[in-house]
Amino acid sequence: MTDLTIKLNNGELMPAIGLGTWRANESGLLAQTIKTAIGLGYRHIDCAKLYGNQEEIGKALKEVDVPRKDLFIVSKFEENRHRPELVAGALDEILNELQLEYLDLLLMHWPYAIKPEANAMSFASSDIENVPIMDTWRAMEDLVSTGKVRSIGVSNFNQTILEKMIPQCRIVPAVNQVEIHPYLQAKELVKFCKKSGIAVTGYCPLGGRRVNVMNDNFIKHVAEAHIGTPAQVALSWALARGIAVIPKSTNEIRLKQNLHQVTLTSDEMRMIGKIERHERKVDPASDNEELEWVFHEDKMECPVI
Repeated sequence: MTDLTIKLNNGELMPAIGLGTWRANESGLLAQTIKTAIGLGYRHIDCAKLYGNQEEIGKALKEVDVPRKDLFIVSKFEENRHRPELVAGALDEILNELQLEYLDLLLMHWPYAIKPEANAMSFASSDIENVPIMDTWRAMEDLVSTGKVRSIGVSNFNQTILEKMIPQCRIVPAVNQVEIHPYLQAKELVKFCKKSGIAVTGYCPLGGRRVNVMNDNFIKHVAEAHIGTPAQVALSWALARGIAVIPKSTNEIRLKQNLHQVTLTSDEMRMIGKIERHERKVDPASDNEELEWVFHEDKMECPVI
């Protein structure tokens, strides 16, 4: 079990290494993966309504012999629940699926809203609606006093949005979960979040789907030098930057390996930091041009905050 934690701006401690569950939907295998991971020492489980697998995760959590207080469970609500009157219900849906009384961290999954009847996995430009981010956020702030969520945060938020949002917050986001790996280092965003007291969690920390971080020659060279794996190098690099990571695997050997860091030298950190690829695995603009502003701040003005 790793004892490495990140202290959030409200004093809560978030385990720095978590288990990602996106596209981990094979029935039976996911439940076993959750139980295996927790048995190995994982205490941070990252979920989302969008992933469509929270009911199986909830059943698995009921079967593990670890007190609830020792787990850190994260989830995110969908873009079709951004209207403020829908936010509390969105949290209740998540809690019902996970069979939990509270979440440790609730995230706004994306900074854009779609109509309540739209499918968050497949929607058209006509489904996008202008719900100010702060309206949704204020509804999230109200949830903290209910005891149903310990911390609240955001996901996929760029610096421009955060700069406009933070001065209006009663509760500053505890976490911003974004894609981060050696091929997408988000240096300015990470620097801004740290300065603003917002912890950063990196999803897809190993790349994947045409983002071949694990095949990078230098990453492999460093792994060989440390008698480790490329995955351990990529995860250790992020952790050394103070970034939490949520790698996904269903393989017990890899699950175990991913918990163990290698100690990178300052030169290795510097050389990995010089990799300039800017390759993104997840980008809503690839499916809908109207969402280009989410990750490409210079392309389009972001909506009303």
